[in-house]
Amino acid sequence: MARVSNSLALIFTLMVFAPPLCLCNKEYDRGYLYPQFYEHSCPQATQIVKSVVAKAVAKEARMAASLIRLHFHDCFVKGCDASILLDSSGSIITEKRSNPNRNSARGFEVIDEIKKEIEKACPHVVSCADILALAARDSTVLAGGPSWEVPLGRRDSLGASLSGSNQNIPAPNNTFQTILTKFKLKGLNLVDMVALSGSHTIGNARCTSFRQRLYNQTGNGRPDFTLDQSYASQLRGRCPRSGGDQNLFFLDFVTPIKFDNSYFKNLLAYKGLLSSDQVLVTSSQESLQLVKTYAENSQLFFEQFATSMVKMGNISPLTGPRGEIRKSCRKINS
Repeated sequence: MARVSNSLALIFTLMVFAPPLCLCNKEYDRGYLYPQFYEHSCPQATQIVKSVVAKAVAKEARMAASLIRLHFHDCFVKGCDASILLDSSGSIITEKRSNPNRNSARGFEVIDEIKKEIEKACPHVVSCADILALAARDSTVLAGGPSWEVPLGRRDSLGASLSGSNQNIPAPNNTFQTILTKFKLKGLNLVDMVALSGSHTIGNARCTSFRQRLYNQTGNGRPDFTLDQSYASQLRGRCPRSGGDQNLFFLDFVTPIKFDNSYFKNLLAYKGLLSSDQVLVTSSQESLQLVKTYAENSQLFFEQFATSMVKMGNISPLTGPRGEIRKSCRKINS
């Protein structure tokens, strides 16, 4: 009888204290992402990403915004699956040719460098989709913004969607409702939309992205009345009616390379560069209140930005047997 009691006690102890290995496998099969995904298979992955991104941003501060934007433009097309990184090949038509990305999306060489270093350390383990998510977080931190734990375990797509890139990514001249609809279709809400728009606290936009605001906003030959006219006058100096399409302008002219809440303060002063930025103040009382809140309290903005970035990073990831781990981020495995 004593032997039976001891055996039962041993079984109970094992049940209580044994690590739940089977739960991890179930989570993986169900498609859950979690920050410790590479803890055993490639523990140095996050440090490699951080190191390469730090060098790139030290070389060019603008790169921080570019890497955040790559993650955003990836997730809004077919989910966060690194489809934006694929070059045209065979039946694949690259998303780099879409209107939102052509002559605009950048940072691909930085992702290539990260992938090269990670492949040396842990061949065929870390996905390009996860590299994009980590690079976006590290870029935010390097620019002075918040940090967050990045859920990992995404796999890479086997194709791209040029049409999806053209249709799903919010455009600078979209109406407030169109932008909100595009966010909602991805499972994001108005709070996410306002917070994530705050990434425009760093980075640049081209003249062609906002020219209509300076000269012909509604087709009547008049400038956008929601744009501060003294600011508009400054912008016209380098963004003429024709020509100068690629001329760059800071999205946040106050602190252009610092991740802070100046972007929201600019909107309240009617000095948002893009129409898609300014409509957050002019088209919705609810979004206006959020803009005011974030303009007054940078900590609340930082907290919501981090939350919304995790939420965006969870858009339709490929997990388990779906997709692949690319050897090169620019092409599918042969």
